[in-house]
Amino acid sequence: MKKINKIIVVLMLTMGAMFSSYDTIAQCPMCKMTAESNLKNGGTTGKGLNAGILYMLALPYTLLGTFGFIWWKNNRRKEEDEVEVLP
Repeated sequence: MKKINKIIVVLMLTMGAMFSSYDTIAQCPMCKMTAESNLKNGGTTGKGLNAGILYMLALPYTLLGTFGFIWWKNNRRKEEDEVEVLP
């Protein structure tokens, strides 16, 4: 039961961190200038650029986190098996 609670807390904190940074603006100067001029003229390209950049930023962290969790889980399972085998 404690493991499930820890996992839920970690997932909630992760999701909270991901969704709390929606105002982040991360663009190169040319993209920023193009997006700003588009927004001034009534377009929505700037918002799409910002969302795309944030998605591209999140993918490596998600992959590394997933692989790290799988690695940690497998190593923990191996350690528990070794402890059970020892007299």
